[in-house]
Amino acid sequence: MKRFIYIIAILLFASCVEEDFFGLSDYGRIKNIVVSNQASNAVIDNSNFHITLEIPGGIDLSAITIQEMSLSSFAVADKKVGDILDLTAEEQIKVTSESGKEYIWTVESYVASATPQITNWQLNDWYQTSKGYYEPGADAASTVWGTGNPGSALVGKYATVPEDFGNDNYGARMETLDNGWAGIPLNTPISAGAIFTGYFDTDKLDPTNPAAATIFGTSFSGRPDMLRFKYSYKAGEVNKDRQGNVLDYPDGCDIYALLEIRKDGKKERLATAWFRSSDTQEEMKTVEMPFYYGELDNSFPDYMMPVDHDFVSADSSSYALPTHISLIATSSFGGDAFEGAIGSTLIIDDLEMVYEEE
Repeated sequence: MKRFIYIIAILLFASCVEEDFFGLSDYGRIKNIVVSNQASNAVIDNSNFHITLEIPGGIDLSAITIQEMSLSSFAVADKKVGDILDLTAEEQIKVTSESGKEYIWTVESYVASATPQITNWQLNDWYQTSKGYYEPGADAASTVWGTGNPGSALVGKYATVPEDFGNDNYGARMETLDNGWAGIPLNTPISAGAIFTGYFDTDKLDPTNPAAATIFGTSFSGRPDMLRFKYSYKAGEVNKDRQGNVLDYPDGCDIYALLEIRKDGKKERLATAWFRSSDTQEEMKTVEMPFYYGELDNSFPDYMMPVDHDFVSADSSSYALPTHISLIATSSFGGDAFEGAIGSTLIIDDLEMVYEEE
């Protein structure tokens, strides 16, 4: 048993190492950038040192603030978080690598759609990781989607995989898996399938606490009326908690979208669309869930309420644009606490934002 825990520790350490090199690094990449009023994830072209940002119409492009920026290890830039970009024309950011090599990055913007969709909302694009499993998106650099696979891979499980419907149409298949003997040392009996906007931060990887490494949300600026999706679901037979106790309620799937306003380190909920069900749905079915803007009253269940932040103010909920969307789907709604029924299976496709004018 001690040997097994030692192996897990090695795997955890290895997963956190992103670059190995000897001497001074020549890397001068901008790995991620987020600016004020950004409508979608930045498109970063490492080959041409070019960044494209989508900004909603009506925004003052001369006063765009850098809110987040990460660079290659040991690199520095001539602009930092809090600095202003003037995107009325192309802007430049100079990045200097550890070795002193300079890279001039060009930043430009374009006007966002008033009715945006999440990139790869059809879930047709999947790429193969270096470890052999598949993740949603065209590639690791551009995807806005994450799964729990990087964490469950530590026990040899991949609970989220592409579902092939034929004719180049794909979706996501999520299944709650039995971790077996591999989950005993860390008391992680199951791996629930999950897909979400955001990413899994391997630097914060903790196999006993998946939420610690899960960074939810991607840039988004629309005000949709409904979340439309296709799904099928069947819950496993026995729903258990982390200690193996049989629960007196069935397992169920969760599919929900949260529109958020994030600014100056503060997050507020603008709108909520939430679907939770334990019912068996054998064939793929189309469902439309309305977005509720503003604060939810007591008629809504507790699980739909924000945990670590508040709702936007009542006056701004009728007109404010979100900055982010967190969209999550999972085969077991208690999976983040290792609660669920082995065999619970959720298949989803076409996670579409529906706008009234359409």
